[in-house]
Amino acid sequence: MGNREDLLAGARRCLFEKGYTRTTVRDISNAAGGVSMAAIGYHFGSKEALLNAALAEANREWGDELERTLSAAAEPNSTALQRFEANWTAVLDSIADHRGLWSATFDILAQAGQDEATREQLAAGLDEARRGLARLFEGIDESDTASGRAIGSFYQALLTGLAAQVLIDPDHAPSGKELAEALRRITG
Repeated sequence: MGNREDLLAGARRCLFEKGYTRTTVRDISNAAGGVSMAAIGYHFGSKEALLNAALAEANREWGDELERTLSAAAEPNSTALQRFEANWTAVLDSIADHRGLWSATFDILAQAGQDEATREQLAAGLDEARRGLARLFEGIDESDTASGRAIGSFYQALLTGLAAQVLIDPDHAPSGKELAEALRRITG
């Protein structure tokens, strides 16, 4: 690995262990095996840009893993509500398995209001996430922007809300079964 890749890997470790706001340039340098602190500026421009890039990369990898997980959870002859339950059970398990990623995500969300570059990067990632979730959960082609945006926004809201509940109170976060039952009642 080169310095750029070492810095990304080090930043990622720091994000998961210390969080976005508590990570220093020195922390990243040490986690990257002693790569020069000046290399952060050379390769990324700033500590924030490096942390943003590391988190974006981790989120894309989590999305790829989630896609594999949901493919395995799918039962071919199940009803839409049964698929919903199975999918969200798998998602909840994945959130619990990736607490560091989700903690870092919420940490960076708090920074978005204070840093325009971070907000813009998050907005671009959010659009990508919406399209990906619409494709994952409903098989919506990413070129179907109207449906993809609406359905992806719904799933993004559900995902973010569930992640918050799992981080705050994992013992009382809803299960996939409870979510499916709520959806059944709502759509009555």
